[in-house]
Amino acid sequence: MRTEMTTNTSNSSALFGAGLFFSTSPPLYKLHRWHFPPCSPLALSSSFPPVPTMAAAAAAAAVTGTGSPHSRLLQSPSPSRRHLVRLSISCTAVTPSPLAASVAAGDRGVYNFAAGPATLPESVLLKAQSELYNYRGSGMSIMEMSHRGKEFDAVIKKAESDLRTLLSISDDFAVLFFQGGATTQFAAVPLNLCKLEDHTDYIVTGSWSDKAFKEAQKFCKPSLIWSGKAEKYTKIPSFDEIQQNPDAKYLHICGNETIHGVEFKDYPETKNQTSILVADMSSNFCSKPVDVSKFGVIYAGAQKNVGPSGVTIVIVRRDLMGDAQPITPVMLDYKTQSDHASLYNTPPCYGIYFCGLVFEDLLDQGGLEAVERKNAKKAGILYDAIDGSGGFYVCPVEKSVRSLMNVPFTLQKSELEKKFIEEAAKEGMVQLKGHRSVGGVRASIYNAMPLAGVEKLVAFLKDFQARHP
Repeated sequence: MRTEMTTNTSNSSALFGAGLFFSTSPPLYKLHRWHFPPCSPLALSSSFPPVPTMAAAAAAAAVTGTGSPHSRLLQSPSPSRRHLVRLSISCTAVTPSPLAASVAAGDRGVYNFAAGPATLPESVLLKAQSELYNYRGSGMSIMEMSHRGKEFDAVIKKAESDLRTLLSISDDFAVLFFQGGATTQFAAVPLNLCKLEDHTDYIVTGSWSDKAFKEAQKFCKPSLIWSGKAEKYTKIPSFDEIQQNPDAKYLHICGNETIHGVEFKDYPETKNQTSILVADMSSNFCSKPVDVSKFGVIYAGAQKNVGPSGVTIVIVRRDLMGDAQPITPVMLDYKTQSDHASLYNTPPCYGIYFCGLVFEDLLDQGGLEAVERKNAKKAGILYDAIDGSGGFYVCPVEKSVRSLMNVPFTLQKSELEKKFIEEAAKEGMVQLKGHRSVGGVRASIYNAMPLAGVEKLVAFLKDFQARHP
């Protein structure tokens, strides 16, 4: 159906009543808010030289009577007739294009294999979209409301509660929502858990645990008790070969190395009663069940598996808080953050809200046992295709510790890697380029990557190989 509505007037009172003033000279008038009719897109045209698109949209809303009290242009204090021009606007309701229809249906046309920020669950994105403008009848967006108001208080409490349910976190642990990324926790961990003269142990299985070890040197005396650098970070040590220091305050590991694609399938135990296990789980957080009681601290950036960038989740045993080094910045002090329920200052409210939606979605899927089964199936399909290529594709990681989240591989003919990545992008598979420090190809297949995305990538692997014998 096609509907056209046109108005032609130079009467200032008519224009004022419609909330419209377009000036041929300064000042320019700014738009507060505007709305299109919800039924369909609007095609706009005018009989005068082009005006700003937002202004035209506001004019359309006023002409069709669909504007809100906020759909006004700020007017000059004393508008005069010489500033007014004849205005003709045509508003045409059109049938959405196939592309618009596919986007509305949730099909965005690509599978995103980025390592982080990464793919988020489609159902969660659509729910967040529906609540963006007016959160559950509050008249506010989450991005607008006070972090100390009752609405956000309910949001952050539910997010924590659902995470506790997912990971069976007891009340012996505090759940904290930080800012600054997991990298900030490289400093926060030693600052909170030990003194400058204390010894700590680090296992380095890749780039991120190496950075954590180097940062700790500023705040304690860390020992590098095992490193996979000589093997180009393609393995994880057996626990029997780890020689821990008897006086170490903690043992630090990275549960999954995003860049190199190695993952702990089980976790080491500390060798003395006073030492604790600390884990950076940024890239496999909530991808499988974890016995939280085995750890003193777990921390994770949200942007891999559970939300957008800007939120870092810290799970810390309560008895470990309260003895931070005097130089610890207040924003890194676990006890301060716990005492203020992660609200010492304004937290990343929208990110926490989004994490809460993801936790709810993971529970709806059946919990982390069900999520792990899905992840194992996806990873198995992809690794089988790589290993079955006769050496055309090679994953260098030892099979027993291959990551379920990040799958790095190279092409036997390295000169084809650029072409592989470019052609994959044309087929709707993006962000497959390996990390700049190692090169090659990397497919990150976090919780939200659908099985169909992995199956499409596997089909492309086989097709590309067939075309490049």
